[in-house]
Amino acid sequence: MLSTNRQALADGFRDGIPIGLGYFVVSFTLGITAKHAGLNPFQGFLASLLNNASAGEYAGFTVIAADAPYIEIAIITLVANARYLLMSTVMSQKFSPDTPFYHRIFVGFDVTDEIFGISIARKGWLNPFYNYGAMLTALPGWSIGTALGIIAGNVLPLSAVSALSVALYGMFLAIIIPPARKDKVIGAAVAISFAMSFLAETFLSEISAGTRTIILTVVIAGAAALLHPVTEKNK
Repeated sequence: MLSTNRQALADGFRDGIPIGLGYFVVSFTLGITAKHAGLNPFQGFLASLLNNASAGEYAGFTVIAADAPYIEIAIITLVANARYLLMSTVMSQKFSPDTPFYHRIFVGFDVTDEIFGISIARKGWLNPFYNYGAMLTALPGWSIGTALGIIAGNVLPLSAVSALSVALYGMFLAIIIPPARKDKVIGAAVAISFAMSFLAETFLSEISAGTRTIILTVVIAGAAALLHPVTEKNK
């Protein structure tokens, strides 16, 4: 059993190397956003270590920059990271029934899109040590990259910081454009979200950016789910 766990740990570490490198690059640009929110390198490192999620952290840093209350930060982070609840539910089915509960908790701590993908692709029962191996590269890459991004934001000229900030928006475009092109419903939801965000910022400026984001996310996602639910046929 010990040798099996060691092999699973090594496999996870190997498969997690490209993920960790990718996280380092993306989180570096995220660090620029954290710097704008007033976080220092240690705070950014700790935030990324405890919340390995680009959308959730970006939303959190945005409402922090808007001087939002703690409850607002907690809610927007929960909404932005809600998809991981579904991923965790699916991943739990990959574990053997006799897998201890504490392993499920530790693995659930770092369920990201990429780690979820490589975990689900594994054949047979999933050994939690495989996830631990992937986390050994993902978490340091993400948290160190964020801290270095904040440091770079403090020493680089304003023009360079502005250029790096654009990279994060490019990451989000890379996430939403492919599915929007394949699915008209998603494409319409993205277009509507852009329009409603503009209108909300124009006519509801007295409401904080964090609150507007929470309201729009719940309303648009809820309407899309009610009008165009995902069925077994189109999964």
